[in-house]
Amino acid sequence: MPDRRQTQTPVSPCPGRTADASMRIDPDHSATSATLAPRPDSPSDTRVLAFLLPQFHRIPENDQWWGEGFTEWTNVRKARAHFRGHRQPRVPLHDHYYDLSDPRTQDWQAELARAHGLGGFCYYHYWFAGRQLLQRPLDALLQRRAPDFPFCITWANEPWTRTWDGGDRHVLMPQDYGHRDDWIAHYRYLEKAFLDPRYIRVDGCPVILIYRSASIAECEAMLDCWRELALRSGFPGLHVASMLTVFGRDERSHLFDAYVEFEPFYTRAHLPAHLRVSEKLANGVSRLCWRYLGRGPYAPRSSDYRAMWRAMAERPLPPGHYPGAFVDWDNTPRRRLDASLVMRNVDVQTFRDGFSRLYEKASRAGTPFIFINAWNEWAEGTYLEPDEELGTAYLEAIQSVVGRPRA
Repeated sequence: MPDRRQTQTPVSPCPGRTADASMRIDPDHSATSATLAPRPDSPSDTRVLAFLLPQFHRIPENDQWWGEGFTEWTNVRKARAHFRGHRQPRVPLHDHYYDLSDPRTQDWQAELARAHGLGGFCYYHYWFAGRQLLQRPLDALLQRRAPDFPFCITWANEPWTRTWDGGDRHVLMPQDYGHRDDWIAHYRYLEKAFLDPRYIRVDGCPVILIYRSASIAECEAMLDCWRELALRSGFPGLHVASMLTVFGRDERSHLFDAYVEFEPFYTRAHLPAHLRVSEKLANGVSRLCWRYLGRGPYAPRSSDYRAMWRAMAERPLPPGHYPGAFVDWDNTPRRRLDASLVMRNVDVQTFRDGFSRLYEKASRAGTPFIFINAWNEWAEGTYLEPDEELGTAYLEAIQSVVGRPRA
C-alpha cells in the first residue's frame, strides 16, 4: 500500500501506533538496523521491489479444489486467444515451467532480478487464523538462508473463493482474524522472517504490507500487539503499509506508516474524468464489435496501457505513499471472460518511458520503494520473468532506468 516517506517521519523511526515506548531494546540483539538493513542495490535510494506469487508448487488443498497437480501454470497453459492480437497463451522462455519448491528456482529468480537492478522481492503470505497456504517457498528461503537477496512480506488476507471458475460466493478458505492468541502466533511466524539479515526494513523496522487492512475490524488492537512484540524482539517497531487496491482506502491512517499504490487498480480508480469517459466508450465499442462478430454477449473489459502509464507518471505523489507500477494486465486465464480485464496498446517502450518518469518522481521525493506488480503473476499477464515472445525486455527496461547493481 502507499507509503509514508522517511523524510516526513515526525517522531519515532517507525511512526505509527506505539506499544510501550519505555521498553528497552537490547543493544546486543542481532536485529539492529545498523547491522542488518540491506544496502540498496541501485544508485538511487529508491528501491524497486517486485511482488512474488508462491503458487508455483503443489499443495494438497489445490489438488483437492482444482484437481491433481494444480499450480499457477495450470491456468497459464490452458489460456487461449479470444480475439485478433490477443497475446495468449503466455509461454515462459525455454518452456521454463518451474517448480518453486525447487531451491534452484529461487536462486535463479534472485540472480535474474539482481542482475537487472531490482532491490528485492515482496512475497505474498497466506495466514488463516493459524492455518497457512503456499508457505513452502518462504519457509525454504528462511531455512536455507539463500538466496542472498532482500525480501519482505505482504499478508494477502483475502478469503479464498472459486473466483477462477465463476463461483465467487463459494468460499474455499474463510478468513478469520482471530484474537490476541492468534495475533501472537502470527507474529511469531513473521518474526522468523523479520530477524533474517535479508529482510527489508525502514529505519530498522521490518516492512510488512497488508493487502486488505480495512477488512480487519480489530486492526488497531492487532497492530498494537504486533508492535509491542516487535519491541520485545529488539526492533524499534514495525513499518506497516496498507495497500490501495480495488477495495479502496483504509481510512484509519493513524494505524499505518505508509500506503502502497497497487497497480493498475489504484490508477484505474483515480483516472481523470475524460479518461474514464474514454474507457467507457472504448469498452462499449468493444462489446458491440464482439456481438457483431458472433462471439457472444460478453467481452473482456479493457484499459489503455499508454493512458494508464501517463496518469501514473504525471499524478502527484501524496505524502505517505509508495508508488506502484505494473508490467501488463490480462487475467483472462484466471477469470470468466466478462469478469476479466485486458490492457490494450501494450508495448515495452511505453513501460520504459513511464517507469523512468515514475522512478525519477519517487527518487526526487525521497521515497524508499516502488512496488511493481509483479515478478511472476503469469495468469494475470503481469510478470517480469522472461517469456518466449519478449524475453527479458521488461527487465532490461528497468535496468536501463535503475542501473546495474552495485558490486
